[in-house]
Amino acid sequence: MPHIYHKMRRFGFSLHRHISSTVPSRTRTCCLLQRVLPSSQSTVPGPSCQYKRDVSTALGSHIQDPSGPEQRLLDKLYEGLIGGQRASLAESITLVETQHPRKKELAQVLLQRVLVYRREQESRNGGKPVAFRVGLSGPPGAGKSSFIEVVGKMLTARGHKVSVLAVDPSSCTTGGSLMGDKTRMTELSRDMSAFIRPSPASGTLGGVTRTTNEAIVLCEGAGYDIVLVETVGVGQSEFAVADMVDMFVLLIPPAGGDELQGIKRGIIERADLVVVTKSDGDLVVPARRIQTEYTSALKLLRRQSKSWNPKVVRASSYTSEGIPEVWAKMESYRDAMLARGELQGRRRDQQKVWLWTLIQENALCHFQNHPSVREALPHLEERVTKGAISPGLAADLLLKAFSSSS
Repeated sequence: MPHIYHKMRRFGFSLHRHISSTVPSRTRTCCLLQRVLPSSQSTVPGPSCQYKRDVSTALGSHIQDPSGPEQRLLDKLYEGLIGGQRASLAESITLVETQHPRKKELAQVLLQRVLVYRREQESRNGGKPVAFRVGLSGPPGAGKSSFIEVVGKMLTARGHKVSVLAVDPSSCTTGGSLMGDKTRMTELSRDMSAFIRPSPASGTLGGVTRTTNEAIVLCEGAGYDIVLVETVGVGQSEFAVADMVDMFVLLIPPAGGDELQGIKRGIIERADLVVVTKSDGDLVVPARRIQTEYTSALKLLRRQSKSWNPKVVRASSYTSEGIPEVWAKMESYRDAMLARGELQGRRRDQQKVWLWTLIQENALCHFQNHPSVREALPHLEERVTKGAISPGLAADLLLKAFSSSS
């Protein structure tokens, strides 16, 4: 992330002073400790209690105490969530997706409470993650939804609880999303051991990262031990999703022209497993050819992990042939990564990526809404479009206006 650090340094400490001045300081740590993280929830001594105190201190200096109705709502959502109620999970995800300032604060209170609960669950599990996060991506028409439905039904039949988070691209014109995954995964959507939630991209990559990351936390708090994150198409959102899952799976169709040219190399490099879909009927021979090509291509790429070599497998959602083998590969990956501690290390690195992505997004928002910037921006934009000044000089002038008046 060096480029992000460099960009943030240009804002200087004035950004920190400006943001700090807009967030009133409150000393409600003790109250929040009792309301948000009640001691009755703690069954793990030592580090868990210290963690609760640290969280409460952070919340107390940033978020106003919930009112009576707000506290009752948070208690209702939390109790329903950890009780495995799908309605409470859906309502909680809606809360974290909101853009309302006060509701965003309440969402953070709920998230911190769920994080404490998840941390206690992991402590009971020997420090290992309680859920397995898998990201699935591929070009349109690769059969992602069909693959997820077949895999999801197989896993629920084996006693797993599966949640599916589908990141749908938002329209740049209207801001809306299709949210069509529930209509495509008809059988899985009726399964009581499964939960399907389409999430809008909100037009920004940061929006994808924040809402999806927080939805993953809530799903794990609700007891879902398999979290599948699906993205539409092959683009920048795939890199964001790859930075929030334990395993990134690339799905490709067997007949798509020049396959190796048609998919970005960066996406292939991030893939831990490549699945050639629709390997049935007349497409079996093309699927085998694509499998051979990708196996050769992956050997030329630099390994991401010391514990795992990316594999290429074939599967058919129509006949279910190869589906159990795909899941077996996923389990082998998880076991290999857990054995050497790489999975836990990857999650720690992802938390830092998440942090800096949100800092960058929020810093840009503060910058754009600053009075001096808003006043100077139209004139500078006009001069840039006419070629009177360079974009670099205009950016420097805006940054100077922001810093001098903060």
